Amino acid sequence: MKTLGNRIRERRKEKKLTQAAVAKSVGVSSASVTQWENDDNAPRGSNLIALAKALNCEPDWLLHGKSSPPLDVNNVIAGPELQGLYPVISWVQAGDWSSIHEIHAADAIHYPCPVKCSNKTFLLKVQGMSMSPTFNEGELIFVDPDVQPINGKYIIARLDDENEATFKQLIIEGGHKFLKAANPAWPTPIQPINGNCTIVGVVIFAGRLF
Repeated sequence: MKTLGNRIRERRKEKKLTQAAVAKSVGVSSASVTQWENDDNAPRGSNLIALAKALNCEPDWLLHGKSSPPLDVNNVIAGPELQGLYPVISWVQAGDWSSIHEIHAADAIHYPCPVKCSNKTFLLKVQGMSMSPTFNEGELIFVDPDVQPINGKYIIARLDDENEATFKQLIIEGGHKFLKAANPAWPTPIQPINGNCTIVGVVIFAGRLF
């Protein structure tokens, strides 16, 4: 199975570019390009966009190899499509996401979403073990505030007495709502919602991107 590094190396050779030439176009060192191709590190945010432009392909193709193929039309280099890139934010920011109107591209890492979503979508990195083994610590989750939170959905919610958001499964039974941890050994597996909780968004995709 090809990795991100494999695709970078193969595409660079197809374009007859040296690592030094790619590094100059992206604005990084040749050592960084070597690390990317060896899968020792991964291009992120603006570096990913610049790399896609240098290699004349889509960022999503580099990341997953499943989207549109590299762009080769009359030897004209087309810039990557910037739509569909969503920011990785902190859990504190997620708790107050409704009041955050914009995050500058330089202030956050962005990733393309592999599923249909709204332009309000954001990403969080899973923390702790409350949702293990369904979701593992360090995984990225895409959260869409425009998706309807229905019974059984995994959601991001803000408790009124906490500064940060929380990640749980929404359970609705008999007109009552609960937040459920996926980890059966969690000390508080089910927490009732009694008007003290605001649902920020619904998780629409999860997984490691590299």
